[in-house]
Amino acid sequence: MTASRFAAACLAALALAPAAQAAGYHVIDRIAGPDGGWDYANYDAARDRVLVARGAGVTAIDLKTRKVTDAFAPAARGHAAFPVNGGAEVVITNGTPNTATFVNADTGAALASVATGDGPDDAVFDAHSGLLLVMDHRGGDITVIDPKTHTALGAIAVGGTLEAAAVDGAGHLFVNVENQNLVAVVDIAARKVTARYALAGCEGPTGIAYVASEKLLISSCDGVAVVTQARTGKQVRQIKIGDGADGVAYDALHHLAFVPAGVSGTLAVISIAHGDATLVETVPTQKGARTLAVDPATGRVFLPTATYSTTLGPNGRPTALVGTFQLLVVGK
Repeated sequence: MTASRFAAACLAALALAPAAQAAGYHVIDRIAGPDGGWDYANYDAARDRVLVARGAGVTAIDLKTRKVTDAFAPAARGHAAFPVNGGAEVVITNGTPNTATFVNADTGAALASVATGDGPDDAVFDAHSGLLLVMDHRGGDITVIDPKTHTALGAIAVGGTLEAAAVDGAGHLFVNVENQNLVAVVDIAARKVTARYALAGCEGPTGIAYVASEKLLISSCDGVAVVTQARTGKQVRQIKIGDGADGVAYDALHHLAFVPAGVSGTLAVISIAHGDATLVETVPTQKGARTLAVDPATGRVFLPTATYSTTLGPNGRPTALVGTFQLLVVGK
């Protein structure tokens, strides 16, 4: 979701959500962090930490020690940060200079910078091909990068404004095209779009996850999550969720998908089984918590958020109150 769309949606709902009850999933911890905006969060399993891409840097949150490193590595309008190359490096997408940078995963020291298309946003590593694929939000292309050599290998034309993407491990990438309300299917080896799945009833798809066991896709839209068959694009289910969703994460161990709604301040917990999806729980979180990461071993969910003012700042958007940024930890 673009910052302006999310900001406008937040105007009517910027207070804290009601306290979560202890039954089922609930907020079990809050880790304070530095002020500033953010985009995607990712879990680094090798170091048991959460990486949050932010405007001027990547914040690293050690979950064992609760140590927060404000600027683990520099960024320029950072959108995504996650481990690559066996966990030895972290890649960061930078929306202002149109680059993907690689840094040492332990020290944050710069290793390489690779030019991308216009407005790099989400990125995914495809183990099947060994390639890093960067979604160019404004440019409508996917920049293809060899992460081992830090080399751009070309681009895949998709068109539209590209949001989050997922891969199936068999040579296909699925990317939400936000302004066209569809999922584009990409043959990675052939470097071309092979299908476009219209998401009926979906406005502005942002987050996406692939469920390998069921061969399903889950896209987060404004107020609904849309579940489709990855092979055909046939819509399986629409599930009502909160407003302001901007991410999806899937826990394969427990067969659960999580969709946060930043305007409503809720987290939808969706069971995936037998080719279908069912909403099993709606968890109160906090308004502003719109992106997330999940620990696949424990099933815990991590959501960056902050408390916002009820008035607009000079840029026409609501501003976060000083000293309120935190990482919510949701579990049982």
